[in-house]
Amino acid sequence: MVDPADDPSRATFRLIYRSHMRIPEHERKAELGEIFSTARSNNKRLGVSGALLVWHDQFVQTLEGDENIVRDLYATIHDDPRHERVTVLEEEMVPARVFGRWSMARVSDDDGPDIPLLMNRDKGGITPAAPRETTPEQDDLVATMREYVRTTTTA
Repeated sequence: MVDPADDPSRATFRLIYRSHMRIPEHERKAELGEIFSTARSNNKRLGVSGALLVWHDQFVQTLEGDENIVRDLYATIHDDPRHERVTVLEEEMVPARVFGRWSMARVSDDDGPDIPLLMNRDKGGITPAAPRETTPEQDDLVATMREYVRTTTTA
């Protein structure tokens, strides 16, 4: 049986949102580590893929998967007290997943390489996983996410 996240020919629902982080600076490393760890575990179980951009006090996240599951997950995320001013930027059916291999990847806050992350509880934060090549589709969507965060901070 093919895992839906691995089937490149299957149409999927994509939701992209932006929010303002409420995590105090001195707690960010540990909290972001926990966010990525929880997201990777839950998303894998739910068949959701995606990426999260953290830039200063802003989040932009892409979620891909079954529409009902993604919408339920977004509702949970929307109510998370670690951020506020949560706004949907895009929601649509797309021909295929762009982040199918990533249950949750971290998007760098500059134009540097993007890497999936793993939780490292011993170090109290997040650490890089093995680097992977990105596709042109991933690069395009990541560029869109960066544009959304830059537009937010300059508006």
